[in-house]
Amino acid sequence: MNNLGKLTSELLETNGEILKIYKETRERGEKGDFYQEVKPFADGAKEKIDLWQETALDWMKQDRPKNLHPSQIINTAENLEMISIQAFFPEASYKRFISHSQSVHYVLKTVLEQLKEEQQ
Repeated sequence: MNNLGKLTSELLETNGEILKIYKETRERGEKGDFYQEVKPFADGAKEKIDLWQETALDWMKQDRPKNLHPSQIINTAENLEMISIQAFFPEASYKRFISHSQSVHYVLKTVLEQLKEEQQ
């Protein structure tokens, strides 16, 4: 399941990038250009997210990690997809955005910890 570890780490980086974009967008107070920024970024993120979700759910069926449920994987993928678009809109609710970002971070970290435990 090394591929899952790599994908999960990449999504952690993507989540950090999304947070950075959101903070810069709020400071500027201007929406990102849909075709130049939003769509290419969101499409790239969605590709990774879909692959991660499929790989993570397969891993869960096989290894049955403790403290993780399939619904968390699905919700994390949905939240990540959502904030990858919302990041470009300064009017997006700060509290909700940060909450989704932290939730995504938590689940991704948990997946990495479970993978590390399995390898020991």
